[in-house]
Amino acid sequence: MKFIITQTDSKSSARCGELHTDSGLIHTPIFMPVGTVGSVKGVHIKDLKEHIGAEIILGNTYHLYLRPGMQVIAEAQGLHHFNGWAKPILTDSGGFQVFSLNDRRKIAEKGVKFSSHIDGSVHEFTPENVMDIQRTIGSDIMMAFDECTPYPATKEYATESMRRTHRWLQRCITQYNNTLPLYGRYQSLFPIVQGSVFTDLRQESAEFVATQNLDGNAIGGVSVGEPTEMMYEITSLCCNILPKDKPRYLMGVGTPANILECISLGVDMFDCVMPTRNGRNAVLFTRNGIMNMRNEKWKHDFSPIDAESELFADKEYSKAYLRHLFINGEMLGSMIGSLHNLHFYLWLVKEARKHIIAGDFASWKNEMIPKVSQRL
Repeated sequence: MKFIITQTDSKSSARCGELHTDSGLIHTPIFMPVGTVGSVKGVHIKDLKEHIGAEIILGNTYHLYLRPGMQVIAEAQGLHHFNGWAKPILTDSGGFQVFSLNDRRKIAEKGVKFSSHIDGSVHEFTPENVMDIQRTIGSDIMMAFDECTPYPATKEYATESMRRTHRWLQRCITQYNNTLPLYGRYQSLFPIVQGSVFTDLRQESAEFVATQNLDGNAIGGVSVGEPTEMMYEITSLCCNILPKDKPRYLMGVGTPANILECISLGVDMFDCVMPTRNGRNAVLFTRNGIMNMRNEKWKHDFSPIDAESELFADKEYSKAYLRHLFINGEMLGSMIGSLHNLHFYLWLVKEARKHIIAGDFASWKNEMIPKVSQRL
């Protein structure tokens, strides 16, 4: 994998670049649609490529491990062949899902034993088998197995959790170095910075991660309930420590305003379920603000969903019709909402890239944040 920074912003830490993988080129900053079980919910591969403009999507190790299982994925020659997405794929390690199980999991130094949310069957994730599972999935970018520290947490627990994550990272690296890709694609390994909201722990973790000299680095354990300003503070601290010549991935963030602010702090890669989850529930993001399509105000509004958008659905369907679909529980409403929001998120990061190149990103960002955040 190769990462080339093509432009930096003089008034912020924003930059744009090119991330070269065996499955294709990724232009950064980039938003990655979340395809938890190997599919972006309610969205066809053709729409992702041709209408949304996605360059990379996510898969989830925990969910794919449970269903359809690694035997099926291996028989299909990896997730790219299984779901028909030939472009880059990133897989998270399943750590967030395992740790969100709470009373269904038990953490030990070896790894985590957990009960499946599907049938209660007992499984174990270790740094070693999580690397093996991601090898089998065939993702272009694999994430190290970490503990996503909950918020709030005591400093004592956050310290213990972070240092366990570091020990697990070293075991991930050993297993990664002792194994090879299964389907002829090079696979990168990204470590994850943890440390909760404690700046000294975040500094220690970012410095430790930076010394591993892997292909890219991720910032985890944010957007888990902490105040937004605290998230920005953590992100800024980490970006100032993590190597400038490696891509930086902020996991699970966030709103359009969050993304713009964090691009300005030096983040290159984002993912979040918000555009698809909100889209399925009648909440649409636009460059002029947020629309709740169940509101009565749209009942007689026959104007396009978004007249400024280039997406076919935004021009061909009216607000009144989309509201009608949601009010009646018609699945097409959720599909249009997801399509619209993903298109908008990809438009937003591509527009950010244009303004970084043009040299006016900081002023554009400051103008856009209040616009995209207001309720219409």
